[in-house]
Order: sequence, then structure tokens, then C-alpha cells
Amino acid sequence: MIKKTQGTEIRALARHIGMSAQKARRVIDQIRGCSYEQTLMILELMPYRACYPIFKLVYSAAANASHNRGLKEADLFISKAEVNEGVIVKRLKPQARGRSYPIKRPTCHITIVLSERPNFTLKNI
Repeated sequence: MIKKTQGTEIRALARHIGMSAQKARRVIDQIRGCSYEQTLMILELMPYRACYPIFKLVYSAAANASHNRGLKEADLFISKAEVNEGVIVKRLKPQARGRSYPIKRPTCHITIVLSERPNFTLKNI
């Protein structure tokens, strides 16, 4: 009989990242389901500005998994990754003739869930 051991999930959350959710989703869609080591390589080689905060978040989640739960980083993969819209920071830019122009700076919240690859073991009956 084959018994599947229950995987452990490690969750990391970054809030109020100063970029639009659409730009962060472009990167997150590329790494969803990849292994931890493959994810780091993808994020280092992609030319987008959103890669750096996502790289830091994935690295932090793996460090939490190894330190707090004692998991090996080589066994981790990204089981869930999502980007939600955050608050919109509103500023006013002065314009000519005493007018002002609104500047809207979007933010986003990024959630990364790392899981351990399931191990299959043979159980004696």
C-alpha cells in the first residue's frame, strides 16, 4: 500500500509593495508551480522590476521553512502564489495657474505558499 505523507505549507506575505498588481501578476504567473531553486533562477533572469520584491519574498519563505519547520529547501515548491490589489496612494502634483493634478500610485499584496513535495512510501501490510 502506498501512503502519501501530508505536506507542510509555509506562507509568506508582503504587503503594500509599490507597484501595480497587474505587473506583479505577470511575474507570479511564470513561477507558480515551480520548484524553489528553479524559481530563484527564473526571478534572477527576468528583466522586470517586480522580480526583486518577489525574489525577496520567496527567499524569506524558504528561510522560514528551513529555520522554523526544519524542511529542506530542495524539497520545496511554490504551491500557491497570488497578487491582490492594495490601497492606492494619492498625491497631488502642482500644475500651472494654481491647479493640481492627481497622481495615483497603486500598491499590491503578494502571497507565496511553499509546500514540500509529497513523499511516497511503501507501508508493510
